[in-house]
Amino acid sequence: AVSMSSRVCALLVAGSYIAGLVNATIHTGFAFRLSFCGPNVINHFYCEGPPLYAISCTDPTINEVMMFVVVGFNLLITSLIILLSYTYILATILRMSSAVGRYKTFSTCASHLAAVTLFYGSAASMYSRPSSRHSQHLDKVASVFYTMVT
Repeated sequence: AVSMSSRVCALLVAGSYIAGLVNATIHTGFAFRLSFCGPNVINHFYCEGPPLYAISCTDPTINEVMMFVVVGFNLLITSLIILLSYTYILATILRMSSAVGRYKTFSTCASHLAAVTLFYGSAASMYSRPSSRHSQHLDKVASVFYTMVT
C-alpha cells in the first residue's frame, strides 16, 4: 500500500483552504457592488448568488459572468485532478494479480466515481445556468437536491 506523505497532505489542505478563500473573496467582492431597493426578502432556501441577484436593483450581469467563470474553472480543475487520480488508480488496478482484489477495488472506485459524478453534476446544473434560464421554483428544488447529494 502507498500512503500519502505529510507534505503532500498539508499541500492539499492548504490548497483547498486557499482556493475556498479566493472563491469566497471574489463572490463577496462582486456582491458588494450590488445595491438593493424594495423588498429585501429572498424567496429561496439559501442566500446564494442567483436569488440575491434577482432582488438587486443593479445589473448583476458581471456577477453572473464571474459566477459562471469561477464555477467553470473550479469544476474544470477539480474534475481534471480527479480524472488524473482515477487514471493512476485504474493503472494500479490493472497491475493487480488477484482477480478478486481487482474486482473489490474496482467496485469501490466505481461507487465513489458515481458519487463524484452526482456531486459535480448537481453543482454544474446549480451554478452554471445563465440567469435567463433561472426559475425560482426550479432553483429551490435544485438547492434541496444539491444539499441532499452533498
